[in-house]
Amino acid sequence: MQALGPRSLKGIWSPLLLPVDAHEAIDFDRLGENLAAVLRTGVNGVYTNGTAGEFHTLDEREYDRLHELVADRCTAAGVPYQLGASHPSGQISLDRIRRAAALRPGAVQVVLPDWLPLHPTEVLTALTRMAEVADGVPLVLYNPPYAKTQLTPRLLTRIAEEVPQVIGVKVPGVEVAEGLTERLAVFVAGHTLATACGKGAAGSYSNVACMSPAGAVRWYERTRTDPAGAREVEGRLRGFLDAYIAPLAADGYSDPALDKTLCAVGGWASVGTRVRWPHRSVPESAIPALREAAWEAVPDLLTDPAGSVDGIKRNRAASGPAGSARGGA
Repeated sequence: MQALGPRSLKGIWSPLLLPVDAHEAIDFDRLGENLAAVLRTGVNGVYTNGTAGEFHTLDEREYDRLHELVADRCTAAGVPYQLGASHPSGQISLDRIRRAAALRPGAVQVVLPDWLPLHPTEVLTALTRMAEVADGVPLVLYNPPYAKTQLTPRLLTRIAEEVPQVIGVKVPGVEVAEGLTERLAVFVAGHTLATACGKGAAGSYSNVACMSPAGAVRWYERTRTDPAGAREVEGRLRGFLDAYIAPLAADGYSDPALDKTLCAVGGWASVGTRVRWPHRSVPESAIPALREAAWEAVPDLLTDPAGSVDGIKRNRAASGPAGSARGGA
């Protein structure tokens, strides 16, 4: 596909969550079904191997099979895609970048080597080497809150100036990229989308898309046509997350476990709540109450595109008491 740039990289990008069986093998049949469902929702693109995609658990055969599937299906559907080449080891990451770049995605997502914090000079050296290996495919730097090396506005400015192959970043808050939103596509957490778009963010690699890709797309469009209304949705969404998902995080459930929980709450895909060892999975028995709370808080994210009462009833009936999620804890 055509390479992305700082201006063309925007909107709602949906992660590809891994359905895993009782033996922790990836169910590639279900993965293909779920990818097909995502591609019908109008998302701006699909990305692989972020935290939600449990990239740190993949072996190299799984990594290649996953990317061949995504490249083939997204190309056929005409939907942009980014391939994640992240790994805590910089050396393994370089090899993953080479293989991902050979499929010519719109961009390759990377994280900084993560066992030890990097000096700013080492950050620039690492990204320069990654860009060389990517062979003309642009990079997006993923910098979650738990990364050992945290970007600062000053360091991000240096990256923008010295490593032009980096076209975008995923950061905890748009303020990290203050003054750089014209030079980089700045992506934020999905649930902060409306506020962040008002400050220049380009879009989100979206936890909200885990719960409802189509709903996340409608919400993004509303940030442009009705900013005040979009911020009102964000307030209700954050209230739901604070009341029902944050306690799970406080109990030690990992981000991938929470993302799969949101997918089960939305009931649109057969991912299940099971995550790979050594992380715990949120029990399927918790989903009905969470789903009920989500429908009360943000039905406009979960309805069919018509947003009608009849549509809400159809979606709730189709989801059932535990949604279409299978596998589970």
